[in-house]
Amino acid sequence: MKKFTLILILLYNSIVFCQGDATLNSEYPVNYFNNPLNIPLILSGTFGELRTNHFHAGLDLKTQQKEGLEVAAAAEGYISRIKISLWGYGKAIYITHPNGYTTVYAHLKKFNKRIEAYIKKRQYKKESFEIQIFPSSSTLPVAKNEIIAYSGSTGGFVGPHLHFEIRDTKTEKPINPMLFGIQINDSKRPRINTLMGYSLGENSHINGIEKPIQLIFRKLNNGELLANKIKAFGKIGFGVNAYDQLDGAYNKNGLYSLEMLVNGKKTFQFKATSFSFSESKFINLFIDYERLANLNQRIQKCFIEPENSLSLYTKSINNGFLTIEDGLSYTVEIIAKDFKGNKQKITIPILGKKDSILVRNVKKITPFKIKHKQFNKFHKNGITVAFPKNTFYQDFYLDFNVDNSIVKVHSPTVPLNKRYTLTFNVSKYTDNEKKQLYIASINKKGKTNYEPTVKKDSTFYTSTKKLGKFTLKRDSIKPNVNLHNFKNEQWLTHFKTLKVKISDKESGIKSYRGEIDGKWILMEYNVKNGILTYNFSDKTFTTAKHTLNIEVTDNVGNTKIIKANFFRKK
Repeated sequence: MKKFTLILILLYNSIVFCQGDATLNSEYPVNYFNNPLNIPLILSGTFGELRTNHFHAGLDLKTQQKEGLEVAAAAEGYISRIKISLWGYGKAIYITHPNGYTTVYAHLKKFNKRIEAYIKKRQYKKESFEIQIFPSSSTLPVAKNEIIAYSGSTGGFVGPHLHFEIRDTKTEKPINPMLFGIQINDSKRPRINTLMGYSLGENSHINGIEKPIQLIFRKLNNGELLANKIKAFGKIGFGVNAYDQLDGAYNKNGLYSLEMLVNGKKTFQFKATSFSFSESKFINLFIDYERLANLNQRIQKCFIEPENSLSLYTKSINNGFLTIEDGLSYTVEIIAKDFKGNKQKITIPILGKKDSILVRNVKKITPFKIKHKQFNKFHKNGITVAFPKNTFYQDFYLDFNVDNSIVKVHSPTVPLNKRYTLTFNVSKYTDNEKKQLYIASINKKGKTNYEPTVKKDSTFYTSTKKLGKFTLKRDSIKPNVNLHNFKNEQWLTHFKTLKVKISDKESGIKSYRGEIDGKWILMEYNVKNGILTYNFSDKTFTTAKHTLNIEVTDNVGNTKIIKANFFRKK
């Protein structure tokens, strides 16, 4: 079977204008894909796409639902970073190029033999599967088109694909790879699914409603959208749920640009060009966070919240807020674009009319007032919550309650800028009970999840960015550890790998350790299926009989140890 090689090539000393944003593209050397089998390049994720608590920092390339496709270096350079982790990017390579850019290749299955040998030596020295190394410029040089790795699905519960980034080496800011001339087939215009209106000032309203309101629109013969005329007054704003689709794919990808015009004048624009990782958290102000929490729908606001410092905004007048005056008419146009320039426009006619407000946006008042620019600390029934200054983006009343063993810290409808501390008084428990207790969050379905728990003599606490329900849980059950692809006392001469399945139903697995004949072995943990895999090529065996020892510990310290013997010819 033929292999599809993913090759990304940066051409140095070449400045071109290409489709999309000519002004920005002139800053970057062109980038093209060499596709030896002439297979159309298809994306499952675009730059700047809206993800949980962050913007997507690169392109996700489809790999035909397969793993093991060859991944080639974008250009000459040197490997400046290798990171292997169970979550996030999984197995990832960072290549620094002499033109001032760094390319990133993530979710890899494995590296080429040279890189694999280099990193394994350091894993064995550290006795850890998870590792991060920063090689010098002379240690691992790479040539243009050199096969550096093979595509995979490492890094948590992700499917097979290649995540590819281009970063400014000096600032480490990711840049939209499409600006380098990557060509993708895309003849489809973006789609706008939902239009929302927001009353944002005192006595403001839309159609007599002070709450966020979903607005009705219809599709015209020319493909554009027209909203029903609204009556509004005061300070208002708009937002849309929109996505883009590429040719040959069903994935709902992110927009490249979202802009708003009022009476023909551009007042707001978002453009997915480049951002810093430190500002990616502002996605929770860019979207309607409460609607996401309640309906799992992302509405992109066409106005800029006061605390939002996101650099992806390129144009705004009054931060995109509209002030509607009584008796005046307005025409608002919201335009969603993809990188190829395909666009979808929705027009909103507005009549300024100061009416009575029929539906108020009533906020619940509690004894626990959050002043977001100050330190806030509250106590109730042995529970303490402490919020550092600027944990939140605005003032509000916190819904804080303790009902038997369940603690409610508001609801997950408010975005957080920082972590806060939740503390339980555990002085009533014995020392043995404390060993098995931990703090757990409770999701909407009632399922509990371990929260990193720091234990003191009389208190347990966790630092978290979650809001919602919490409780103390007990875990007295040891993890499960079972031989997977062999049996005790079995001959394994022709086996390439040795596999063990591990799991923990309560607090979750914290650590594992594998040894053969008393020496640590490298076992790769697949979090999707719970299997530890050891590759026999890592070691030369000089005797026939060997002892495997596996030790697995959960997050409260329960430990399970199993031993097995196997035989293997020299």
